[in-house]
Amino acid sequence: MALVRNNSSNGREPVLSPRSLTSPRGLTSPRPLSVQPTPEPVRPLANFPPSIWADRFISFSLDNSQLEAYANALEEPKEAVKSLITDTTIDANTKLKLIYSVHRLGLSYLYPDEIDAELNKLFEKIDLQYYEQVDLYTIAVQFQVFRHHGYKISSDVFKKFKDSTTGTFTDDVTKDVKGMLSLYESAHLRLHGEDILDEALAFTEAHLKKIVTTLEGDLARQVNQVLKRPFHTGMPMVEARLYFITHEEDFSSHESVVKLAKVHFNYLQLQQKEELRLVSQWWKDMQFQQSVPYIRDRVPEIYLWILGLYFEPYYSRARIIATKITLFLVVLDDTYDAYATIDEIRSITDAINRWEISAIDQLPEYIKPFYRILLNEYDDLEKEYSKDGRAFSVHASKQAFQEIARGYLEEAEWLHNGYVATFPEYMKNGLITSAYNVISKSALVGMGAIADEEALAWYETHPKILKASELISRLQDDVMTFQFERKRGQSATGVDAYIKEYNVSEEVAIKELMKMIENAWKDINEGCLKPTEVSVALLTPILNLARMIDVVYKFDDGFTFPGKTLKDYITLLFVSPPPSLEN
Repeated sequence: MALVRNNSSNGREPVLSPRSLTSPRGLTSPRPLSVQPTPEPVRPLANFPPSIWADRFISFSLDNSQLEAYANALEEPKEAVKSLITDTTIDANTKLKLIYSVHRLGLSYLYPDEIDAELNKLFEKIDLQYYEQVDLYTIAVQFQVFRHHGYKISSDVFKKFKDSTTGTFTDDVTKDVKGMLSLYESAHLRLHGEDILDEALAFTEAHLKKIVTTLEGDLARQVNQVLKRPFHTGMPMVEARLYFITHEEDFSSHESVVKLAKVHFNYLQLQQKEELRLVSQWWKDMQFQQSVPYIRDRVPEIYLWILGLYFEPYYSRARIIATKITLFLVVLDDTYDAYATIDEIRSITDAINRWEISAIDQLPEYIKPFYRILLNEYDDLEKEYSKDGRAFSVHASKQAFQEIARGYLEEAEWLHNGYVATFPEYMKNGLITSAYNVISKSALVGMGAIADEEALAWYETHPKILKASELISRLQDDVMTFQFERKRGQSATGVDAYIKEYNVSEEVAIKELMKMIENAWKDINEGCLKPTEVSVALLTPILNLARMIDVVYKFDDGFTFPGKTLKDYITLLFVSPPPSLEN
């Protein structure tokens, strides 16, 4: 902050207040000083589009008796589906199709032990000879079931669909649309070295695009849906709702599955609308729209993002905490990127790293309310989680927040100095500024006993699966936002750094970054296979954060301009009524 200095050299005391000055010599009042107004600094305003939701979700009123009624209504079909999963008289094929549907409908978290026990038995009995006699659709469904639950079934099960002479997939595959669709879904679960699945992905995608306009009914909807976003890279709750709408023939023979799915959707919508109301009301009460009006006002979008990490009812508190912290990130990011001067950025970074209320005096007026709220919220969390010895998770989130502030400062210094970082330099800092570390650590805060100090220590080792998800978060964002950032004259993205580093065209740079993203997905798929390094409950948010990056940034910058994908998702989950409980 610039200080006002008196530059006179005549030895007199500086004139502080002409009106209160009385002259000991009886002199007349001095002439008023001519004060030049301080020019407003040039700010890198982005003029982000306003929220498309305004206060819409604040008006929701939760009917607790209705929520309780849904909770009670879940019990009967839940037990009936459990009996189906564990039924020893059901043949393997029917059992695997049932588990597939339960998973696709977002219900498998209700039966982790039962599903694992059944898949263990079935996996031990696998005979590759059996797959020589089975159709493509059945093989692909079973492949997905096993892979989604961590079992490394061999991709050789698809070999019989390749022509031994040409090495390409046979014409018979193209005649089986449902089988081809499932093979396309299976290919997204591929690992490094699984060339057959790399080929299957390219082959099925090309053929599905070719025939999609010739299809009708549910099959047409299924193909359109999967070409837009395969299940494996989608948001679990949205994918569950879409599966219920377009794949009814997969599970309609099991009445208890249909009933459970319907009640479950109704229960979750009530609970999640209440969570969205709480964070929306908090945001309004904190008056961020008044103190920092230049930021992206995206409360429903951020809540949706966090919901994508974990939708299970028992993570309600975790979602609220992680949403608030991620909203803090938006304020910080947009302040550095779209408002603050370089001197202000330095002051804000220093204050965040000092993390004490006395540091507020060094901050520009507009950011003081944010700083006060930030410290208060973390202080409240620390008190709350100190009671059961879990303050370590709050500290980890805080340290990640301080780290990202330093990362944002680094980017701002590059921009200020007109410096385009080398690609390794960019990636080292870019993985920090992707916000991944803050979001993933903050997601742990409210998860309970599963997110213990041992789990946090594993996070701190920066395992391969975490690095992969982080890389997707950084590069998918860059590929979709670099043109917008360039127009605004903002700091270079990964695309610009790659072009500079390797002296290639924009087209080649994007192609290479997309290859890196594809390889990172293979690392994630590998990290989810048994035996896993940590609990699946800890791996799932890592996988889901990569999925949400794909959702938000696959086609455009869906966060800055949420009028397409995110608007559709928010409408589906919080505005449109869930499936009716009436038959």
